[in-house]
Amino acid sequence: MANNLRNIWVADPDAAPKERPSFADDVVGRFRSGRLVKTGRTEIPESLNEWRVTTGDPVVAAKIAELLGGEPEEWETDKEDNLQVLTDAKTVQIIIEPDGVDASFKQFIHGVGLTHHCDGFTILSTPEEMQGQPCKCPSLIAERKMSAQRGGPKPSVDVTFRLADAPELGKFRFNSGSWKLVEALGPLFADLDRYGNTADGESGAEGVPVRASLTIENVTYVPKKGPRAGQTVSYNKPVIKVFGAYSGEAAEDAIDMAKAA
Repeated sequence: MANNLRNIWVADPDAAPKERPSFADDVVGRFRSGRLVKTGRTEIPESLNEWRVTTGDPVVAAKIAELLGGEPEEWETDKEDNLQVLTDAKTVQIIIEPDGVDASFKQFIHGVGLTHHCDGFTILSTPEEMQGQPCKCPSLIAERKMSAQRGGPKPSVDVTFRLADAPELGKFRFNSGSWKLVEALGPLFADLDRYGNTADGESGAEGVPVRASLTIENVTYVPKKGPRAGQTVSYNKPVIKVFGAYSGEAAEDAIDMAKAA
């Protein structure tokens, strides 16, 4: 049978169907545990009990809604991730690569940007001329927290991961300044080293991804001392649990196919 329509796009190339590019190795969206809510002329931060996912890709937004619930909708932002999904999920199953967790201290000044970036002891990138030199941050955790409250460097934990149910979709990012997550970094890095170094228990050079979960966990308690003694206190915190080495040949094949598309 003759293909009588094969040349119609030659005459109008701008109208030709565009193939969706592969995002297998790109960060395609962000998981967020809060949002800003407008109240009059001000915006008030709101903590969420279920994950909010933002992306600039309608295909990604639709897949997130399919897997985790919710509906894709536009939200006001000057960034590229102008679509959001308020999901029904407190927990999501994820895949973290060996270098998928990065933690540091950062200080941002409004109108200026990043002015300080360190690992708690040494300058990492900003100020550039001081890289590798002592950062002069407090040594005690209580003093670090006090400094952060006064506008000093704050924790910045970045987690990059794939969805276990759709690894071919691309990578997602979650950023947190939670001190509770900072407190859990020791065991988390130990688990990443323990399971991520090998899939069979032997030493590996490059490491393998791990299976994990990312959860918004609610904590409620009644303090016995302090200014809020006797009152119910409730807050949410991000929790990452590692379950073991990840070996998904079918998922890896899907990722390879997406890269080659």
